[in-house]
Amino acid sequence: MNAISAYLSTFVFVTQQRLGKAAKGATAVEYGLLVALIAAVSIAAVTLLGGQLSALFASVAGKIAPPAA
Repeated sequence: MNAISAYLSTFVFVTQQRLGKAAKGATAVEYGLLVALIAAVSIAAVTLLGGQLSALFASVAGKIAPPAA
């Protein structure tokens, strides 16, 4: 997760350097792109890890709950 944060910070810094301070309208576009990228990464993480987490929680619940009579 730190690598993603570092990449996003570098991306924003490089983009700001390329556009300069005169391009203030680009800031909204940058934030929009960052939000879209964060959403895509979040969706991908939930999709990839969702099954494993569900199985883990089911296993823990099975060990905690008494067997059904």
